[in-house]
Amino acid sequence: MNAIADLNWTPVCNVDDLLPNLGVCAKVADKQVAIFKIMENGSANLFAIDNHDPFSEANVLSRGIVGDLKGHTVVASPIYKHHFDLVTGQCLEDDVRIPVYPVRVQNGRVEVMVA
Repeated sequence: MNAIADLNWTPVCNVDDLLPNLGVCAKVADKQVAIFKIMENGSANLFAIDNHDPFSEANVLSRGIVGDLKGHTVVASPIYKHHFDLVTGQCLEDDVRIPVYPVRVQNGRVEVMVA
């Protein structure tokens, strides 16, 4: 991997610090990012989205409930219950999309890239 490209990744926590199917919030490059470790068929998938709920204007998405809705892995905002696709950021109830961020595990550490 290119050393310049690695400069854009910010270490957040150890992957073992994340609880399955629950979100956490981390400040990355002056943004609040909600990170989720979703367990499916015995394997973990990581997702990182903006923590800001555009409907309630609050930074709460990391506290939402995750699940599957119509074939989409989603988080439901804890305030107005809008569902956001963790892959695309698209709200399933409205024509609104929140930012999603690349997330990876390097040497057991979760890293997020926020441009």
